[in-house]
Amino acid sequence: MVAALERGLSASKSFNFKRMFDSSSTKQEQSQTLVMEKRDSHLVESNTLESQNSDSLVESPVESMPPMISPLTRPGKRPERQQADTEMMKDRFAKLLLGEDMSGGGKGVSSALALSNAITNVAASIFGEQTKLQPMPQDRQARWKKEIDWLLSVTDHIVEFVPSQQTSKDGICTEIMVTRQRGDLLMNIPALRKLDTMLIDTLDNFKGHNEFYYVSRDSEEGKQASSARSNDKWWLPPVKVPPGGLSEPARRMLYFQKDSVTQVQKAAMAINAQVLSEMAIPESYIDSLPKNGRASLGDSIYKSITEEWFDPGQFLSMMDLSTEHKVLDLKNKIEASVVIWKRKLHVKDSKSSWGSTISLEKRELFEERAETILIFLKQKFPGLPQSSLDISKIQFNKDVGQAVLESYSRILESLAYTVMSRIEDVLYTDSLALKQALLAEETSDGGRTETESESPGSYYSGEETEKLDPQYSKTLLDFMGWSDNSSKSGHKPTKSPSVTPKKFSYMEKLENGFRSSKDRNLS
Repeated sequence: MVAALERGLSASKSFNFKRMFDSSSTKQEQSQTLVMEKRDSHLVESNTLESQNSDSLVESPVESMPPMISPLTRPGKRPERQQADTEMMKDRFAKLLLGEDMSGGGKGVSSALALSNAITNVAASIFGEQTKLQPMPQDRQARWKKEIDWLLSVTDHIVEFVPSQQTSKDGICTEIMVTRQRGDLLMNIPALRKLDTMLIDTLDNFKGHNEFYYVSRDSEEGKQASSARSNDKWWLPPVKVPPGGLSEPARRMLYFQKDSVTQVQKAAMAINAQVLSEMAIPESYIDSLPKNGRASLGDSIYKSITEEWFDPGQFLSMMDLSTEHKVLDLKNKIEASVVIWKRKLHVKDSKSSWGSTISLEKRELFEERAETILIFLKQKFPGLPQSSLDISKIQFNKDVGQAVLESYSRILESLAYTVMSRIEDVLYTDSLALKQALLAEETSDGGRTETESESPGSYYSGEETEKLDPQYSKTLLDFMGWSDNSSKSGHKPTKSPSVTPKKFSYMEKLENGFRSSKDRNLS
């Protein structure tokens, strides 16, 4: 044992180490190996004999073996791609840690706002190029999944303590506190990921559909396809469909995909609205508000909301919503009035400038009406930009989890609106093609409209045909069984002198109703 320690050899008694090398070179002799084995608690040692050739220096077989190469450093395309991903990850998280302040002076934004901006920028760079109703390229799809996973990985470390049960080996149950992902993130992040997958799958469903296609705006075909609708979207390529329109299966598929995307948009909108409602209202926004709701809304809008009878649909029909700017201005006014009314409900000091001069019941009613108008506006204008209140909440929000939920749901809502707009463009082009085909058919077969209207498969139903055709129309006299003698004789009836009409009882009216006009004239 002492001799082994002097030679610098250390080995466990329960460990067998065997090392054998075969050398094909004639200039090197086989070296004996040291074998350490546990045999009756004795260490058996064999002397190592070494002999080397004095003419040439031969390396040992261990040194001559090729070194193991890590997959990260192995030459080829895979490490280059991983190196690029690593550099991209470093760039993303460096901006997050610096708060988008590249000078490093500590003047950057909060972590929540930096993460929200990062998610928004990634979505804009990837989905901003989705100008056609077709599957996303594989490279962009892989980039989106990779980068959104990086940014959402932050939420895995936002945890909360919850009670749990632990059972020991003795069968004793002990209550302990364990960590899990925060409740709102645990519920909403998987739901948003599912909505994300549904939108990507919706775009993939249009792979192989060649009934509609896109043309360049600069081409002759693209100039002919330009219409009033496409002029509003000059940056989008025009859609072309067959002359007779889409086939019925293709049209049904488009409507089905539109309904699916609509459900995704509503779900993302609900999550976004819930998260925004939970965010605290910044004091800077409150300080910028007027002191009462009338000053915020204006006299005309305030009068419409505070009337005894109120209909949100009629209210919106009376407003000027011709441009996006006017719609956003109305939304800002109503949201400001809701904040003012809610704040007055919670202010107990009557001497304060925020004090209430209207009863609490009426103020709650006005607040409910204003929130109903906001819901109608969001449903009618889903692509509306963020209001002043939403921007202020996002800017001053400090909760990282809420920032992630708000930004992720917002970009999914925007993507759903984009996909739905592309579907509506194709359906609109299909409706134009159908109208043109019907118009061409009517001009070629002119004069057939009357016969077709009388046929059983005509456009009008039987009830509408009776209304249009005089021979099927019935007057009140025909319905009651009275005969119009004056029209048959050809002369107009003389007007009766202006006398006070005789009042009949209810039974007399019924009896007179079933009498003929001749009998009534004789009576």
